Amino acid sequence: MELQTNIWKEGKWYVIKEAMTGVTTQGKTIEEAIKNIKEAVGLYLDEMPNVKKDLKSAKKIGAISVEIA
Repeated sequence: MELQTNIWKEGKWYVIKEAMTGVTTQGKTIEEAIKNIKEAVGLYLDEMPNVKKDLKSAKKIGAISVEIA
């Protein structure tokens, strides 16, 4: 499953949020934040089997990246 995430910096932390589930976590580095979101989403989906099933059957239409200056 592909995770669609947004990541931003708040103070000393990188905050990362997965778009489909809303799961949010953080890390001291981008790499740590990514590792943490993978683990957090995995735990969330273990507790929510219906959501996991829906996400696996979802069709990806596309992705849009917007940069705000």
